Amino acid sequence: MSNQELRLSVGASPGQRIVAVLVGVFLATVGAAFVALPLIADGLLRRLTGPGDSFASYEEARDLPPGMLPPELRDAGGGVDQTGPGPFIGLCALPFVLFGVYLVLRVLRTAAWLDGSRARVRGAFRTRTVDLATARIDAGMVSYREAGDDYPAGRQRVPTIIATDQESTRRVIIPLRGMGLASLPSSELRALADAITTGRPVDGRDGDAHAVAAQLHRLAEHPLGA
Repeated sequence: MSNQELRLSVGASPGQRIVAVLVGVFLATVGAAFVALPLIADGLLRRLTGPGDSFASYEEARDLPPGMLPPELRDAGGGVDQTGPGPFIGLCALPFVLFGVYLVLRVLRTAAWLDGSRARVRGAFRTRTVDLATARIDAGMVSYREAGDDYPAGRQRVPTIIATDQESTRRVIIPLRGMGLASLPSSELRALADAITTGRPVDGRDGDAHAVAAQLHRLAEHPLGA
């Protein structure tokens, strides 16, 4: 097993990255516009329709008939400014802003490296590292949808490696699908298998890890789509 850090071919393909970034930026921009619009519109309306030299309080206008009172004093019973719900309506678009930012970060930052037996996986906001030689190894599946495919039947399931640190229960998930490829390159699959079995006993609780490593070797010999 090589001690040189190896970057795994996980993540989105260049075309998928472009589409995801464009969608994320669009969602974030439109959402931010809806959040800011009520605030801008409210301030603009106040300037355009402001009372000008209106009375500062009801005390200055108590001798006027109610029909001649300024709107802000007619119902308030004083100088209280009753702000409507307009500025807060824009907050409904805040989830779109957050989702757009998350989508961009996720597609641009997702990456994984193998340094000896240690796997380092970076997501949208944080990076986790787990030693594959001592972690609990399980085989899993993750489903994803191709860009532009809106049909449930179009979802595909990709095999993954789930490595859980025995002490901290920290977990990393490594998809066995490359960027625009049917699976990771054979060299990377073998490197993962070697990292899992390095110094690991062949019996007891480690039997499952060796079984996963054997599957990786078989997948390296017969890649998906080959």
